[in-house]
Amino acid sequence: MTEQEFNQFCSTLPATSYVNQWGGAHVWKVGGKVFAIGGWQHNAGSLAFTFKTSQLNYYLLSVQPGYRPAPYLASRGMTWIQLYDVSETGEDELKDHLRDSHRLVSRGLTKRRQKELGLNQDEFSGDGSCA
Repeated sequence: MTEQEFNQFCSTLPATSYVNQWGGAHVWKVGGKVFAIGGWQHNAGSLAFTFKTSQLNYYLLSVQPGYRPAPYLASRGMTWIQLYDVSETGEDELKDHLRDSHRLVSRGLTKRRQKELGLNQDEFSGDGSCA
């Protein structure tokens, strides 16, 4: 996946915003919170993608080929993974991880903010049952 394809895909997810920061990284946010970073390189010339994941997926992915705990973020106890070799997984798997990261981060927003952004409103009704 190229930087352009990464940015195009992330732009299709609901209520996202983009900023280029941290030395040229492509940073995608939902509700002002980072959910994906593209451009931090593992090796010169190779593109890396960083995303938030569940605790279980963090442990499973961190030992898979092409993945590693995300530099800086994982060392601070956060469950962020970096995919530095897309050829090990394929673009569809990366897209699934980016969707999951977007969902995890959006669910961490306040209910009020989620409602303002139109996020996660159809997942559950107020009585705890599925909508």
